[in-house]
Amino acid sequence: MARIKRSLNARKKHRKVLKQAKGYYGAKSKLFKVANQAIMKSMTYSFIGRKRKKRDFRTLWIARINAGTRQYGLSYSKFMYGLKKHNIDMNRKMLSEMAINDPDSFKKLVELVK
Repeated sequence: MARIKRSLNARKKHRKVLKQAKGYYGAKSKLFKVANQAIMKSMTYSFIGRKRKKRDFRTLWIARINAGTRQYGLSYSKFMYGLKKHNIDMNRKMLSEMAINDPDSFKKLVELVK
């Protein structure tokens, strides 16, 4: 059976990793072994970051809605409870956009809930 030489495949793999590590500091962008470790770590961080992003935006929306409702003398939790009670299905992203860009209709919502 013929012997398999890996040089072409190994070089492809190394090139791919080094291309991903472009812009990293020092050996992290030059040496395969170090670059590979850095890439694996950064991929872990990016995966975690994609999950965190959703959490962070939800927190931001809630803070905006809370600020908007406090202007009219209502807390966030009572506002959300009132919306549920009146069967108003609106997500937090849209509510926060309303609080910022369309304060008149947001005020009507708050008055309805009160």
